[in-house]
Amino acid sequence: MTDATLSGGAPALLGRLKTYGLAAAAILGALALAWLFRNQMSTAALVIGGILAAFGIYALAGLVTGILRHDGNSGAQLFFDAISDARGDAFVVTDDKGRAVYANGPYLKLAAKSGANRLVGFDMLYAGHADFAEPIYQMAKAANRGEALQRDIRVSAGAQAPGAAEDSARWLRLRVAPLVATGKDGHNLWTLTDISADRAHQENAFSRLQFIITYLDHAPAGFFSTLPGGKVDYINATLANWLGLDLAEIQNSNLHIDDVLGKDAARLLLAVDSGGKPTRTDRFHMTVKTKKGDPMPLELVNRIDFNADGQPLPARTMVMQRPMGAEALRPGEAPVRDAARAFANAVMMASPVGVAEIDGGGQVTFANPLYLAMSTEAKLGSPISAAVDRAYGERLAKAIEEARGKPGLPVQCEVNFVADPPRAIHLTVQALGEDRSRLTVFASDRTESKSLEVQLGQAQKMQAVGQLASGIAHDFNNVLTPILGFADLLLTKLRPTDPSFGDVQNIKQNASRAANLVRQLLAFSRKQTLQPKVHSLTDAMSDLDNLLGRVLGEKVKLSINHGRDLGLVMVDIHQFEQVIINLAVNARDAMPGGGTLTVKTRNLDMKDSGREGHVLPAQDYVVCEVADTGTGIPKAILEKIWEPFFSTKEVGKGTGLGLSMVYGIVKQTGGFIYCDTLQGKGTTFKIYLPRHYPEPASEVVAEVKTAKAPMREDFTGKGRILVVEDEDSVRAFAVKALTSRGFTVLEANSGEVGLEVIAEDKDGFEVILSDVVMPEMDGPTFLAELRKRGNLTKFIFMSGYAEDAFERHLENPDDFAFLQKPFTLKQLIEKVKGVMES
Repeated sequence: MTDATLSGGAPALLGRLKTYGLAAAAILGALALAWLFRNQMSTAALVIGGILAAFGIYALAGLVTGILRHDGNSGAQLFFDAISDARGDAFVVTDDKGRAVYANGPYLKLAAKSGANRLVGFDMLYAGHADFAEPIYQMAKAANRGEALQRDIRVSAGAQAPGAAEDSARWLRLRVAPLVATGKDGHNLWTLTDISADRAHQENAFSRLQFIITYLDHAPAGFFSTLPGGKVDYINATLANWLGLDLAEIQNSNLHIDDVLGKDAARLLLAVDSGGKPTRTDRFHMTVKTKKGDPMPLELVNRIDFNADGQPLPARTMVMQRPMGAEALRPGEAPVRDAARAFANAVMMASPVGVAEIDGGGQVTFANPLYLAMSTEAKLGSPISAAVDRAYGERLAKAIEEARGKPGLPVQCEVNFVADPPRAIHLTVQALGEDRSRLTVFASDRTESKSLEVQLGQAQKMQAVGQLASGIAHDFNNVLTPILGFADLLLTKLRPTDPSFGDVQNIKQNASRAANLVRQLLAFSRKQTLQPKVHSLTDAMSDLDNLLGRVLGEKVKLSINHGRDLGLVMVDIHQFEQVIINLAVNARDAMPGGGTLTVKTRNLDMKDSGREGHVLPAQDYVVCEVADTGTGIPKAILEKIWEPFFSTKEVGKGTGLGLSMVYGIVKQTGGFIYCDTLQGKGTTFKIYLPRHYPEPASEVVAEVKTAKAPMREDFTGKGRILVVEDEDSVRAFAVKALTSRGFTVLEANSGEVGLEVIAEDKDGFEVILSDVVMPEMDGPTFLAELRKRGNLTKFIFMSGYAEDAFERHLENPDDFAFLQKPFTLKQLIEKVKGVMES
């Protein structure tokens, strides 16, 4: 069998044979016709026949000698045939039905050696060879889809498959690709390449790499490599063994440097700035914990490269063990200076404050983890000023200059570090060595203490303002009580048609407005009278929906969501409703264009109370959140919102006591209130009420609503009453009011005088009406003295202060009634008659 038999030019050969045959036939036909008709043909016909015969002979000679060529075997065709043969890789072209239509010389030789007697494709060439069946099937499927695909197949030594070798294994790469832009759709090029040499080179390189990795894994020093984000790219077996890490587990997980050396070491290795250099190498001494928790002193040499933009590239770190403790100072093991330096580094690494060293240019040359944790901009190799807020840059520069001018003397400096949120840092800058250009910086984080100082200052200010407000309220109550009282007395003597009736009515109305302001001041100062009971906010606030809807109006959407299994609280529910209403009014004003007000309640366990972001004693709470989608509160105003008479509203639009009342009521209830706001996003007020756990026998879920007692219609009475009051106008009104209703009234201007009146009186009293705050002997002391003497007369305290302000001084808090100042004529008579009849 010859190459021509299987040649990729088989169609061209067939064309050439046909051409030769036709030429020969033309010559023979011409000669035969000339012979048969030699006697009949004219001389001209013979001449023409001779010319045709001569042309046929010339054409045949030209085809044989190559002077003339057939289109099927043109010079271009031969040229491309030569190229495909010289390519080296065997290939064959198949049509859309998988039939071979063309092949190059190397493929023809491969097919000839395999015993093929006709032109076939890969599927027939490797038929019967199991290793090739599946790959060729997959490639045929890809070819039908018009896709390219390749497979690498290993052929064992001595195998019968085409392309196999007797003495060694071979790697063959089979590839199929569609032929495009040929004008013949569905034709595919199948290629066979011997890649044994490339595979051998790769295997040798891999073996060499395995040798190097094995050498590195078992080196006498630890080694690891990290990516810029801190992910560990490689760690050798030595370091993994030191730290007690499972190397197999490490290779199959996303290990971070935190998991290997801890967060402190991670900060040291990752917080590195290029400082304008392409490479930076640092040496660190640190003590890390093994997986078992044992301390291990290490020395790290960390090298990190940077690209042209100063961005870090993967880092390489060599790790060496150091002796523990005093062993590092043994003679002969290390120079004393190096040992002292190592000890100093260890001290700075374990320091409870941030420590950094800066050079003459202000760049950080050393820093412990605590310093690096104070700011994302605090890095080795970067200027110390990069971590400091720009507003404090001049202050820092001045401290550094002063420290260089006063070696050994510390220079204090308060700055803010760049962080989110900013951190308040106290810096101590000092030149400790002979080199004045090098300074040591000690950094103490005072963010939390500053926050506590601000909160303490705010609390002290609020307490002082509260004491002032309560004092003012007390004096105003003594002024307003007689105004309201005498106005009532005048109104009882005037007819509605009397010209003076309207004037007196106006006096009473304005006095009532003043009394309301006084009550708000008392609420702020936490000295109003509360009647707390055990409540579930879910039930207690059930009627609040309709009320809040009227307060908010149509533009604001209301959403109330209660937590499941909400705990109980001890509150005066009426006062707490006032808290919610006041917050709702403020929210409505912050949403002039409309929005959403959300009231939400939830439980807060003691273990989670420290995660709220606010200072809270560790205990269980019931939290009520009131959130709006309004304009938010500017930071400059936020610190003043609880202060009385502070308002951002127009003159005449508010008193500025709304949030002050909220603050006072929540505080007097034993709770806490905080405000979280974001300008343009809204404001959330969070109220934390201590959760109440009543005794099972006396558990009360909520106040039972009872029908109100009918209003008293009979304001006349009889009996003897003692009025003890140091304020003359209040005492005069009480005496005149009670006397006008038929009571017999005696009076005293102090507790001592009251005791004398009672001692001298022989008929006794049905009720004693006494002020709380009086000179010499106050009301609680007066009552206690009466009880010591065996006097059990019914007792009424009248005051603007809350009951608990004096209940603590009495053995029996239920031994008296209370009348809140300022009071009207009607309230006074109702209280007195109610106590007398009880």
